[in-house]
Amino acid sequence: MIQFLKNITLITAILISTWTQMWAQSESPRPDSTATTDNIEVSLITFYPGDEIFEVFGHSEILVTKGKNAYFFNYGVFDFNSPNFLGRYIMGETDYMCAIMPPTLDGGIKPGRKIIKQDLNITPEQAQQMLDMLLTNARRENCVYRYRHFSDNCSTRPRDIIEKAIGQKIDYSKCDYVVGKTLRQIMTYYTRNYPWEQFGIDLALGAACDTVVDARTQTFVPLFLMNAISNVEVDNGNGPEKLVKATNVVMEGDDKGLVLPPTPWYLHPLTVAIVLLIFTVIISYQNWKHRKVSRWYDTLLFTVAGLAGCVIFFVEFISTHEAVLPNYNILWLHPLLLLLAILPWIKRAKKPLRWAHLINIALIATMAVVWVSGLQVANAAFYPIVASTLLRSLVNVRRQ
Repeated sequence: MIQFLKNITLITAILISTWTQMWAQSESPRPDSTATTDNIEVSLITFYPGDEIFEVFGHSEILVTKGKNAYFFNYGVFDFNSPNFLGRYIMGETDYMCAIMPPTLDGGIKPGRKIIKQDLNITPEQAQQMLDMLLTNARRENCVYRYRHFSDNCSTRPRDIIEKAIGQKIDYSKCDYVVGKTLRQIMTYYTRNYPWEQFGIDLALGAACDTVVDARTQTFVPLFLMNAISNVEVDNGNGPEKLVKATNVVMEGDDKGLVLPPTPWYLHPLTVAIVLLIFTVIISYQNWKHRKVSRWYDTLLFTVAGLAGCVIFFVEFISTHEAVLPNYNILWLHPLLLLLAILPWIKRAKKPLRWAHLINIALIATMAVVWVSGLQVANAAFYPIVASTLLRSLVNVRRQ
C-alpha cells in the first residue's frame, strides 16, 4: 500500500507537470490542415519501457512533419485538475486526452531510454487524412476519451488512425508477435522487476486476462505495435510495399528498455507470504496441540485479508475498470473475512463463527478448483497466503 501511494504521488506530480507544459504551449502554432499535402510526413514514435512503474509498457506518439515544423500528437495526457479527478480515476473513469505537444520530444526522454522513429510509406492524401483526424481528436471539445489499458490507449489510438488512413485493417497475424500469450503473461513480462505492482495487478484483474489474445490485441503494448507495422505491406497503387519506409533510432538504449534491476528476493511478495505462512504454521501447531485459538492472530490476519477483500469487491462490482470481471480472487479475499476477525470476541458467536470458517474453507476449495482448471491464473505469492487463512479456519473449526 505504501508503494502504491508513492507511485500515485509520483505519477500525479509528473502528469501535472506535463499538463502545465501542454497548456503553456497551447498558443504555439498548430499544423495547417489546409496547406499543400505534398510536404507532409507522418511517423510513429515509440518510447521503450522506462524505469518508473507508469513507463514499463512504453509509449507511442504520432509525429507529423509539415514543412519546417514538427508536431507530436500524444494520447497519454490527462488533467489532474478536472472535477473529482481522483474519485473518478478510482472508479475506473480514466479520462485521457489527445494533446499536441511542442515541436520537441516531450518528457519521455531519459538517457538510455531507447526511442525509435518509423516513417510511414503513405500517400500525401493519406497523410493529410491522418493529420485531419489527429487535429479533430486534439480539439478541446473532442480531446477527452475514456482510456482503457488493453483496448484504447496511447498505442491503440495511433494504430486505429493508421488503419483508417490506409483504408484497410492490417493483418497482424502475418507480423512478428508472440503466439499463444495471454494479457496477464504479457503484463507479467513487462512488470517482471516490479513484483509488488504485479502482485496488485494479479489481485485486481480477473479471468479475462487469462485468455489467449490475437496479434492485433497485443498491440496495446507500444513495442508490439512498432514491431507489427514494420512487417506490414500496403498497396498504394504501385504494388505491395512496406508500410514503414524508414526506421531511425532517435535515442540509443537497451532493447529491453530502461528498467530497474530485479527486486531482491527478500523484498519479494512471495518471500513475505512464505514468512507469513511459517508464522501461521507455528501458531496453528500450538493451537492445535492445546486445543485453543489465538484470537489476536486471527483478528490481525483476517482484518488485513478482509480489507483486501473490500478492495477486490469494489474493483470488481463497483468500479468500471477494464478486465476485472469475473475475478475469482473474490472467493478467497472477500469482505466477509472481517467477520472472522470480529466474531472471536463475541461470547455468543461461537456457532456463527464456526459456520463462517466452514464457508471460508468451502470457498478456498472452490478457488483451488479455479486455479487447477486454469480458469484464472494466480500470482505465486497467493498460495502461501491462502494456505495461511485455510489453516486458521481449520484450527478454528476443530476448536469449536
